[in-house]
Formats: sequence, C-alpha cells, structure tokens
Amino acid sequence: MNTKPILVVMAAGMGSRYGGLKQIDPVGPSGEAILDYSLYDARRAGFETVVFIIKHEIEQAFKEAVGARALRAGFEVRYAYQQLDKLPEGFTVPEGRVKPWGTAHAILVAEEAIGDAPFAVINADDYYGPQGFRLVYDYLCSHADGDRFAWSMVGFLLKNTVSANGSVSRGVCVTDAAGNLSSVTERTCIAPYAGGIHYSEDGGETWTDLDENSVVSMNLWGFTPAYVAQAKAGFAEFLRENLPVNPLKCEYYLPSVVTAALQDGKADVRVLTSTDKWHGITYREDKPELVAALQQMSAQGLYPTDRLF
Repeated sequence: MNTKPILVVMAAGMGSRYGGLKQIDPVGPSGEAILDYSLYDARRAGFETVVFIIKHEIEQAFKEAVGARALRAGFEVRYAYQQLDKLPEGFTVPEGRVKPWGTAHAILVAEEAIGDAPFAVINADDYYGPQGFRLVYDYLCSHADGDRFAWSMVGFLLKNTVSANGSVSRGVCVTDAAGNLSSVTERTCIAPYAGGIHYSEDGGETWTDLDENSVVSMNLWGFTPAYVAQAKAGFAEFLRENLPVNPLKCEYYLPSVVTAALQDGKADVRVLTSTDKWHGITYREDKPELVAALQQMSAQGLYPTDRLF
C-alpha cells in the first residue's frame, strides 16, 4: 500500500439548507464544482490518490461529474460508500432511520480504501484555498506517530469563514503554547454584524462577541492510520450509549474521536493556520459571491482562466 498521504473527500451529504447536490453544482468559469478546486489545489500540493466517500444513490452522477475530472487531473481514484447498514456486529439499523451515522462513520467505511496511508480529510462542498492543502500535505509527509498520534488540523480565521446571508456553525479552537489543539467548542449560531462577529446560544435572544481572528475548524484534518483504529474502537460504545435515547438522529462525529484521543493523552493535534478565505454555499444566496470570487481568483492567475483539467 502506498504510504504517501492521500486525500479523503466526504461527499455523501446532500446539503439540506442549500438544497440539491452541492458537490456537483457548477460555480467556476467553465462549469467547475467547488470540489474541482479542492482537487486542483490538493494535486498541486502533492496528493496523488483521492478517496471519495459517497452514497450509492448519487454514484453515477458523482462519477460522471467529479470522478472523471479527478482522473483527468492525474489522481488515482477510489470510492467508499457510506450506507446505513455498515454497522458493527450485533447492531442493526433502527426502524425509520434515514440519517447517515456521521463523519467518523464515514471514515470507517473508507478503511479499506485508505489502507495504511496517512490521510487528509475534507468536505466536498467547501472551498479551502491552496494554502491549507500545502500545510497538511507537508505535515503528513514530515510527521509520524511516536508516543502520541501525530495528527493535525488546518484552522481558518473566523473572519474568513462567515456568511453574510445567515448564521453558520463553527468549531472555535483553543491551542496551547506549542500550537497544539487543546479544545474545540462548537458554536452553532455565528453571524457577522456591524460591530464584528458574534454568536448566540438561545436562538438570537442574546449574543456574545467573538474575536474575528479566532481560529476555527472547517473540517480539514490530517491523520495517521491510527485514527481509523481509534474511530472503530469507539463506534460500538457510541451506538450502545446513543441508540436507546436518539435512534433516528444520533451521529458519530469525526471531531469526537479527536476529542477522546486528546482527553486520553493519546494524540497531539497540530493546528496549521491558513490565511486563505474559505468559501462555501451554506445558503443559496452565497452562490453569487462564490462565483464572483472564483472568477476573480482565475483572473489573478491563481487558477486557469479556461478549465482546471
């Protein structure tokens, strides 16, 4: 198995607030999807293999729209399928459950495709910019597990990640003196206002300011193969604890595995800060801004002006 870092793309979601299959929605000057830009940036950072985590229901459309372009970009392309019935022995899908089991479960279904390689993880529907891919690729190439797991996370400045069209959820990070992650606090209602950026925990009744230069997680992670083993070890316990109380909606999240490893003293998670502006389509109204930004970046020479690949 190739031990060069590989890219893992979470593409099984449908984007409920925006509607439709965001992963293949054209936004670039030549009809490129957001994910095409991530593939372009990842390829020039050094990644040569990509694993797409999808659902069988979107397989044909996704392979035609994204997979084929990844092949043209020079990637070895692999697929993994996040299906509800992929559960540990002794567990079955609760009646009426349609919601996926979460991002940590997505990594588990990709175990075979990942193999023994270090890997970066991204969302399919986020634009991260080239800096983050260079940072995480270089870190994965230069660090290996020792007494503790050598994991990493690319953080973004909060001011570069908010939407003018509604609130967003972000994981606000705290680091130690060495630049390692101490904690991530999920804020589910963050919005800009005339005086800065603030968040609410009560549906907008009251607000608390956040430093615009706070570092937040946008789910761009770098892991050694040990992450898969840690996630697998915790999944059955997660199901035992959560199925009785929330059988239809409980989710096993990727950051929860990171948090558990930090609390147990098993991992160091280096925070690699990117100053690139994040773009995404949380709301339909975000799309025109993204389209304009990509056109401008192409005009400035960051991307080809005709087609990426």
